[in-house]
Amino acid sequence: MRRLQVLLCSGSACQSAGALEVKKALVEALTELGLTDEVQIVETGCMGPCELGPILLVYPEGAYYVRVKPKDAREIAQEHFLKGRLVRRLLWTGPTPEPRTIPFFARQKKVVLANCGQIDPERIEEYIAVGGYEALAKALTRMTPEEVIAEVTRSGLRGRGGAGFPTGRKWQAVREAPGKPKYVICNGDEGDPGAFMDRAILEGDPHSVLEGMAIAAYAVGAEKGYIYVRAEYPLAVKRLEVALAQARKYGLLGPRIFDTDFSFDVELRIGAGAFVCGEETALIASIEGRRGEPRPRPPYPAQVGLFGQPTLINNVETFANIRHIILNGGAWFAQMGTATSKGTKVFALAGQVRNTGLVEVPMGITLRELIFDIGGGVPEGRRFKAVQIGGPSGGCLPETLLDVPIDYESLKEYGAIMGSGGVIVLDDSSCMVNVAKFFLEFTADESCGKCVPCRVGTRLMLGILERIVRGEGREEDLPELERLAQLVREASLCGLGQTAPNPVLSTLRYFREEYWAHIRDKACPAGVCPDLLHYDILAEACRACDLCRRACPTGAAQGTPRHPPYRIMQELCIRCGACLDACPFGAVVKRPGRKG
Repeated sequence: MRRLQVLLCSGSACQSAGALEVKKALVEALTELGLTDEVQIVETGCMGPCELGPILLVYPEGAYYVRVKPKDAREIAQEHFLKGRLVRRLLWTGPTPEPRTIPFFARQKKVVLANCGQIDPERIEEYIAVGGYEALAKALTRMTPEEVIAEVTRSGLRGRGGAGFPTGRKWQAVREAPGKPKYVICNGDEGDPGAFMDRAILEGDPHSVLEGMAIAAYAVGAEKGYIYVRAEYPLAVKRLEVALAQARKYGLLGPRIFDTDFSFDVELRIGAGAFVCGEETALIASIEGRRGEPRPRPPYPAQVGLFGQPTLINNVETFANIRHIILNGGAWFAQMGTATSKGTKVFALAGQVRNTGLVEVPMGITLRELIFDIGGGVPEGRRFKAVQIGGPSGGCLPETLLDVPIDYESLKEYGAIMGSGGVIVLDDSSCMVNVAKFFLEFTADESCGKCVPCRVGTRLMLGILERIVRGEGREEDLPELERLAQLVREASLCGLGQTAPNPVLSTLRYFREEYWAHIRDKACPAGVCPDLLHYDILAEACRACDLCRRACPTGAAQGTPRHPPYRIMQELCIRCGACLDACPFGAVVKRPGRKG
């Protein structure tokens, strides 16, 4: 047993911030100080506060070091590891150095993420040491398939991929469906902008997903499984490949698992990145080698799925919950959350909020608690404006709805959806018309084009929004937007088109005055839309330093060095903001509305 254990966050976010370089520098420092036999460095999955990476968690003290650079490695090794003195300038502290006292962690309830950031995801021995595969053993040796499904049903677990369909009911449908063979598919095609929940689970705790799939296969009567992961997740793919090989080596995948009659194996399939392949029938088509397009339902995949056979499809987070439900019981899981939304939910908290990253909270927590108590609120100098929840198919909710509980029914009532768990916080510098346009651009671009309402309807809506942000909007555009949105929602073939209008409808519902400002006043109140703003130079603040003139690409900023004030020729200005960025004295200002 070594004296100190150093957990190094080695998820994609921390690796991109230089975590592997920090590890190399730490190893060199430990070697130089003769501490290699006393200090163990363990690469883990995501620890949560991604913006603060690279992150080190040092036990037994529980010291939580953030934004560690390779140049800090020797100081940490010499001061903390050798002399026992914390390097306080690098600590992300609460009342004590331990993470549980930090507000970001204090309100969380980690079930799915319990192992992420705590174990080495590439060592099956560490997963087994914390109870891994005990749930599979219990299910195979002490429970019937019907009892497994009953426990999952009792838990109240609903699909975490976005639709929220009851998991136990789906499992029961697949079990009762006639036909052999049956298949189990894990949907890891996480394509929402700003969402990385499934990626973090696959990178940090891949065996929990494999164990959940195996339990599901036993329950529904399947012997073959597939994990579908997008190619943009290379680290998740690598760790899944390692986990699959280890599970087969230990006899936890393959023939006669735990010396029972149950056999099950899993193959990995890499998706090309089409957002529509997150829809289950399009995903099935992709696995079969066909173009990823949805098909009409019914029949549902539970009856006619992969290769025409009964197929169970759940997403990564859903499967990661299963082992906990089997070990602790459905009643244990059901005591968390609300009457209709049980358990916890993993969210990717992003945008204009102090503490961005991955969080897991009980269902029913309010938006205010999530954004302000855990996320720390918006940075100083700005005011909260809206939260976009549910990915590109979600809705934008205003400040007046911050006390709405996060559950499936409440969010739907107010025009948003749970989605897979993306949460983007927007402050008062955001233009809600532009936000709606951004998400509609994404869904219009990602439409597979198979059905006319989605293919044509989203493009027509986008065209109206583009005219509005250019200052060419008409008053009749808003009722036309709403008409088109309802048509696309009701007539589209799959969930992509059916939910694509949500950002538009929710912003029209809660931020209609911003649309009117763009249409009637030809102004963007937030100063975001370039065709609806202008730049001025404040005579009293101008120092005639000439930086604005030199930065301007069109010669719109004019003046003579050391002879203030400068001015902006509006007819030449392309509103690129170069002068604003260049001015160190606050003399250049951005104003809503056209001028000149």
